[in-house]
Order: sequence, then structure tokens, then C-alpha cells
Amino acid sequence: MSEVTRPTLSDALTERMLELIRTGGHQPGDRLPSTRELSQRFAVTTPTLREALRRLEATGAIEMRHGSGIYVGADIERLVLPNPNMREIRAARLLELLDARILIEPPLAAMAAEHAGREEMAALKLALDEAGRHLRGEDAELHDANMTFHRATARMAGNSVLNEVVDSLLTVHGPEQREILQIFDDRRRDYEEHLAILEAVEARDAAEAEERMRAHLVDVKTVIEDRLQSPR
Repeated sequence: MSEVTRPTLSDALTERMLELIRTGGHQPGDRLPSTRELSQRFAVTTPTLREALRRLEATGAIEMRHGSGIYVGADIERLVLPNPNMREIRAARLLELLDARILIEPPLAAMAAEHAGREEMAALKLALDEAGRHLRGEDAELHDANMTFHRATARMAGNSVLNEVVDSLLTVHGPEQREILQIFDDRRRDYEEHLAILEAVEARDAAEAEERMRAHLVDVKTVIEDRLQSPR
């Protein structure tokens, strides 16, 4: 496995957002252009932009206020910016991330099966439809669709704190997640396991939804572990 991930569109967009803040002379508390305006300015899709915005928010560079807009964060002036193109990915970190997700996400899938409303179910199915369209496309687009599915499942559980935990894991460890997708390298299998989870959630079968989410994440971890131990 390569020790360095390739730069992604989201990596480049994060840098362009910071450049916009710096060159525009923006100060903490200043309002930035809307999500729609930023998508048009940088010619990117909304999911890609949101991933970059979540990264910046996690470091305090920006603040996203629900119903109000995007603002320069209080920590922007003391932010140290590493080069995202040279981020080292350790094998142990990939497995630790999957271990964390195995502990957290299966119970949330069970809660989603019990609590999700009709509109939330439709949003979950929409996320998988999007993933299905990208099975033969770019890794970045499929990654975004897959992470949207997992985020939506966590959100449907109805616990805002645990939802934030999952969202933070998937955002802060975005490079690791992309590396996992590349190593797993079986898009169809991954997609079908997601479909099985959706089926259990739609059937309101909490126990089955939990088991299928756990089996999916354990399956991914087993494959990653095996391939990290043997040269590809």
C-alpha cells in the first residue's frame, strides 16, 4: 500500500476556500458567500463543497450557522495549515477507524429502523441510488455517495450527539476512508451490502439492520486487514 494518498478535489477545494478567506481580507465573524454561490464559483458539486466545509469547520477555520450562513471562524488567524497532499496514512489507523465504526454504527442502524420517518427513508434510498450511478465512475464521487449513506443512517437514529460522532469520524478521517475504498476494491459487493442494510431499515427490523451493518463493517475490516498483510 502506498504511504501517501493522492490529492483529491476536496483537498484542493479546502485550499481554495482558505485562499478566498485570506485574499478577501475576511476577519473572524465575517459572512462568506452561500453554499450555492461557492459551488458555482468553484464549479463543484454540493457534496464535494460540503466535505471541504466540514473539514474547515472541524479546524475552526469557518463556522456554519444553521439558517444563517457560513462565517469565518474564530480560530482562522491561528490555524496551521499542513499540506493535505502529503498526509501519511498508517495501516493501523485504517483498522482503528473501522473498529470505532463497528462499535458505533450497528446500534445506530437498529435505532434508524425503529425511528426513521418516511422522508428520511426516502433520503437513505436516494443516497444509495446516487452510489449506484457512480459504481463505474470516479472514486471521489462514489466515496461521497457512500459516506452520505452512512451519515444518513446515523442521522435517522434520532440521537444528535451520536450523529455528530459519526459525522466527525467520517469527516476528519476522510483520507483514510478513501484509502479503505481503494484497498477494498469491490464496489459491487460494497453496494449490495448497503442495499441489504437499507432493506432491513425499511422493514423496520432493528435486529437485522444492526446485524447487517455490523457484518458489512466487519467484512470491510477483514478484507483491509488481509490485503495490508499481503502485497498486492
